[in-house]
Amino acid sequence: MDSPVILECRGVWKLYGAQADSYLSRNPAPQRGDLSRNGLIGAVRDASVQIHKGEIFVIMGLSGSGKSTLVRCLSRLIEPTAGEIFFEGKNLLSMPERDLIRIRRTKMGMVFQQFALLPHLTVLENAAFPLDVQGVPRAERLERARKVVELVGLKGREDYYPRELSGGQQQRVGIARSLAVEPDLWFLDEPFSALDPLIRREMQDEFMRLQNMLHKTIVFITHDFDEAIRLADRIAVMKDGAIEQIATPEELVLRPATDYVAEFTRHVSRSKVIRAASVMTPLGDDSFAGDVPHDARIEEIADRVEAAGLPHRVMRDGKPIGQIGRAAVIDVLVGRR
Repeated sequence: MDSPVILECRGVWKLYGAQADSYLSRNPAPQRGDLSRNGLIGAVRDASVQIHKGEIFVIMGLSGSGKSTLVRCLSRLIEPTAGEIFFEGKNLLSMPERDLIRIRRTKMGMVFQQFALLPHLTVLENAAFPLDVQGVPRAERLERARKVVELVGLKGREDYYPRELSGGQQQRVGIARSLAVEPDLWFLDEPFSALDPLIRREMQDEFMRLQNMLHKTIVFITHDFDEAIRLADRIAVMKDGAIEQIATPEELVLRPATDYVAEFTRHVSRSKVIRAASVMTPLGDDSFAGDVPHDARIEEIADRVEAAGLPHRVMRDGKPIGQIGRAAVIDVLVGRR
């Protein structure tokens, strides 16, 4: 990616058990079996990640894979056992506590699965609460809170209490609260998993709408691969505390790095991840039925390409770079690609 790195971790470990720190100093690269034999749990094992400004970086894996622990290490909500973590080039692990608190309050936003709204505060007051903690004057914090409440689609409900809201509306308040501090880096830990499927889809749409407007750097945790491929620019797949592969959704499906990633992605519909540029052929002399973007997923263009008697041009930056026809689309839909 061309954008600068905003958050990076290098060789991060989080071990639980007696004398975990001293064990790593004696054994800097233990295997999972080594840890078990010494009574240790490797919640995060030798994780290295670079997250670029403006991207949606999804960390996913099954329950117990270490994804939430890694994010808590990245934000230093928990202390890693070993490794380095840099935010905007500054080492979070050697940073004085007061500087870390300032960064968390002004540059990081967090949304968790549990909404954790304060029941005695209204929607507006809940959204304004982080600004109250920062000492922002009342008039200013309420004005900023009012803007983010409107941004997440809750205008008119500013004076409601959490008990008067649906689950999806409560999660919107949680999102508004995290956005009120105008964070540069936004952590979301399975924020929609407690919602029913219809509301979850609605919240994913809302999330993408907000990202298209705000262009935040986002670290998003999920165990749902369909959710991950819908939202992510890149995905890190974790297993047993270790990162198996970091790649785009398309690369994970087409070029899995390990047997685990291959099995993890085996049942994913390829039409949801394969893009037009990956299956296009060189431009011919034919007439064309129309144009499609190079990064359009096959799922998005399948109906019109299949219905057309002529191929479509594949466009990047206003210029044709290839063509895609009915046969290529059908190959993807039936799993031949």
